[in-house]
Amino acid sequence: MFIQIIGVGKLKEKYLVQGIAEYAKRLGPYVKFQIIEVPDEKAPDTLSFAEVGIVKDREGERILAHVKGDAHVIALTLDGKLWSSEELAAELDRLGTYGSSHVVFIIGGSHGLADAVLRRAQQKLCFGRMTLPHQLMRLVLTEQIYQAVKINRGEPYRL
Repeated sequence: MFIQIIGVGKLKEKYLVQGIAEYAKRLGPYVKFQIIEVPDEKAPDTLSFAEVGIVKDREGERILAHVKGDAHVIALTLDGKLWSSEELAAELDRLGTYGSSHVVFIIGGSHGLADAVLRRAQQKLCFGRMTLPHQLMRLVLTEQIYQAVKINRGEPYRL
């Protein structure tokens, strides 16, 4: 299975980079794993509704440029479905067996995801009603993918 995370913006915080690297290393024996960072759109802190749309559309174009046609896309968004770790594991297992062995998770920037990205997604996933910083979400998602792989293999989860 090939699992990608596409996220907007470059991670700068050392602790996040190290945490993601650790889980990516742990995933290595089980799946091909890749994180792609696309540049965020530079914009002032205060934007009109129309300007937010432009920012999301530009970031969306950058995201979609990395999504292959055969990929199964799961967008992380607040209006997505809530899954438990076991449900994520079951979905990855189902996709690997009966669907696409290429799964792409997409994490938007600070303004969210463009409509074009949401239309491309076959599924929407939410990690809860709280808004998490998109940089931190990469670490949380990477850890949950690792946990899903361990669940599917029937192996104990080790920190």
